[in-house]
Amino acid sequence: MSSADDLLRERTLASDTVWEGSFLRVLRDRVRLPDGHETTREYLRHPGAAAMIALTDAGEVVLERQFRYPLGCSIVELPAGKLDAGEPALDCAWRELEEETGYTAEHWESIGRFHPCVGYSDEVIHVFLARGLRAGRRRLDHGEFLEVLHWPLPRLWQAIFAGEIIDGKTLSAILLALPRLRALGLPTP
Repeated sequence: MSSADDLLRERTLASDTVWEGSFLRVLRDRVRLPDGHETTREYLRHPGAAAMIALTDAGEVVLERQFRYPLGCSIVELPAGKLDAGEPALDCAWRELEEETGYTAEHWESIGRFHPCVGYSDEVIHVFLARGLRAGRRRLDHGEFLEVLHWPLPRLWQAIFAGEIIDGKTLSAILLALPRLRALGLPTP
């Protein structure tokens, strides 16, 4: 069903930028609801991102541990980063993998996309599987600090089911990758 035919569709009457930062923008829109009433919607505009499941030849997943200021703690997550203006998602994934981990990959495969915060953001995260890794030099952004980890898939599954992995991007990407990981004959739950 197209969005124009969607009986639940809300129609934008007016839109105001409430705040704009270096890559996020907060908007407040006045909308008409399906029943004809009006209300407001506040949401974030996000440029999008790419995340990758980078697999070593030994079957390990390349992960990162980094401090996430809004949470006040360090968490384990997949490498990822935001798209630059006009940048294709695969180019972003390639760039971020090398910058953050030092790895380049010979084989890239798109395995899907998802919207992590549909109630308040238009962000989309594109997910890729990267294989045929070659180690190189990291090029972290100024002010970026992270630890690169290599976990065998059984360790990753254990951490997920024990609630140690709390990053929604990582959980969603791994779920999207599950059929492909199985097809490759890798350990899955």
